Amino acid sequence: MSGRCNRKEIYDLLVQMVNAPSYPGILRQEEKTVKSLSGYLISHGLVPVVTEVEEGRPNLIVSIEGEEPGPHILLCGHTDTVPPNDRTSSESYLASERNGRLYGRGTADMKGALAAMAGAMVYIRKSGGLKRGKVSLAAVIDEEMKSLGTESLILNGFKADAAIVGEPTDCKIAIGNRGLEWLRVDFKGRSTHGGTPESGINAISAAARFIYLVENELLPGFQSKVDPVLGLPAINIGTIAGGDQPSTVAGFCRVELDRRWISSETVEEVFNELETLLNIVRSEYRGLKTEISRIPGGMATMIHGPVTIDPTHPLVLSAKSALSDFNLPADPLVVVPGWTDASLLSREAGIPTIIWGPGEINCAHSPEESIKLEDLYLAAEMYVSAVKYFTEGS
Repeated sequence: MSGRCNRKEIYDLLVQMVNAPSYPGILRQEEKTVKSLSGYLISHGLVPVVTEVEEGRPNLIVSIEGEEPGPHILLCGHTDTVPPNDRTSSESYLASERNGRLYGRGTADMKGALAAMAGAMVYIRKSGGLKRGKVSLAAVIDEEMKSLGTESLILNGFKADAAIVGEPTDCKIAIGNRGLEWLRVDFKGRSTHGGTPESGINAISAAARFIYLVENELLPGFQSKVDPVLGLPAINIGTIAGGDQPSTVAGFCRVELDRRWISSETVEEVFNELETLLNIVRSEYRGLKTEISRIPGGMATMIHGPVTIDPTHPLVLSAKSALSDFNLPADPLVVVPGWTDASLLSREAGIPTIIWGPGEINCAHSPEESIKLEDLYLAAEMYVSAVKYFTEGS
């Protein structure tokens, strides 16, 4: 299966997909992106199945069967993106090339990987298909929000022996990601005149006390929880809002936070640790009421937990062999700082998964989001090689 994927076609496909915005708030959000991807695959004799998860929001699946039975590997990527940044003009939002990079929302996260995966599928078909096994490409919706696309894939019974999620890892093999909870903590005090603060319960002060406890009681304890693969848990206070005006004791305050958790923890422990701190705050602010809840939109029905894969798994070894084909270092194996659909594929569907794709994570979600074109083309070749190694067992 030696040879080269068609670089111009991969480039043109990526430009088309980037020029089809697919961020939240757009009517029929991912539809145009999927139409571009589907058209490319169909033009090369592949037969994608496009199924609406929600109106105007379709998943796409296409497969190539080998001549003989064998392992099934999934290439998976998402078609949605985050919205434009405040500093992103409508002109710079569209795909544009300069200095060997393609710029535009989704180039790195992760329409670039999708274009490379599609190019790999086309090359595999044109070069004679697979000797053994099966390869599928799934383009799923909504990863940046609830992961409705991957949940739909799993709930409809999709199975494979291994999967590659093409998030931007700078072409390094990532063997895990931490779990993710977006949490809201509400503090309900009692408003009164600012001249008589002793008559009220200041919810902002209570929230500040909670934040102090998070930083001085919870965070130091994370050092004893270090995961050999995923590293330390993390917590970030993302937003705080409360009160009415300066001369009124704040009767309400809301804190929103991001909690990254590791394999040795459970989601129940994540909630219980925060509730323990809130018990302290309530004891100091008599009459205060508090509530922890998930931020709406952060997940659909499946827990966004942590995931790792054994570094000796045949999928990891196949990816390493693919890198060696291009004289690239296979080590060190890395983990991704964000959460990915790899968690759902692995935890909920039982599909061992790595995260492996072109693009740099520091470019993703930024006003200057971009991808190195050489890495884009390299990724397509890597995927072809990895599929070959995994399905043929060589």
